[in-house]
Amino acid sequence: MKIEQVALITYTIRDFIQTPEDFRASMKKIADIGYKAVQISGMGHDVMPAEEIAAVCAENGLTICATHEPSGMILDEPEKVVERLKKLGTQYTAYPFPRDVDFTDAESRNKLIQQLDKAGAVLREAGLVLTYHNHANEFYKWDGKPALQHIAEQTSAENLHFEPDTYWVQLGGGNVVEWCKMLKGRLPLLHLKDVGVREGNTPIMHEIGYGNLDFKPIIAAAEESGCEWFIVEQDSCPGDPFDSLKMSFDYIKANLVS
Repeated sequence: MKIEQVALITYTIRDFIQTPEDFRASMKKIADIGYKAVQISGMGHDVMPAEEIAAVCAENGLTICATHEPSGMILDEPEKVVERLKKLGTQYTAYPFPRDVDFTDAESRNKLIQQLDKAGAVLREAGLVLTYHNHANEFYKWDGKPALQHIAEQTSAENLHFEPDTYWVQLGGGNVVEWCKMLKGRLPLLHLKDVGVREGNTPIMHEIGYGNLDFKPIIAAAEESGCEWFIVEQDSCPGDPFDSLKMSFDYIKANLVS
């Protein structure tokens, strides 16, 4: 993994990107930390035109490596997703969360899988890539396999790739290294998020290197599977999220990049 492949998802700083002025200031802070790429997420489409987002990122030397787009838009209006990604100048987006999907119900989960495959085909035909971002609920099992495995097996490898999240794979009971291997050839994006435990026996999201995940074998497995972007995410931070993002970046730079 090269330092140029390390990105962050703007969902971590979502409270600081809700106006054009705040977005500009935040992108400068991110660039000053040392990040060279961002995944756009956590801001409504009405905050700034896509072309303006792309211009601000370019001014700060930040590549837009991917986005998260609304779940409903991806499934029901993939053509709009294509239009937005073209304006942002990025190849990848991720289906962020299976809203209104019940993995215990065969009809509900099968509908999602079919819709993902169809939406992915629309993006593929436009030269773009749809990925799937997991949480812990994708590790609900039926027929002896977690939902995430069914999604992978029942969609075309050409139409749907993946953006596994290290924290949620671990929390769901999966093995992060093995999942990176299993998704070989369909793993352009990886969310880096560390796992710890707070007093009271509940999990907590940590800055990279400050929790309990062993990232060296995770990174190695992801690289072997063709990962292009390693994206830092921390849904909740103990203080200023920019401080947490700097802690993660500094740890990665000192310990994980080659």
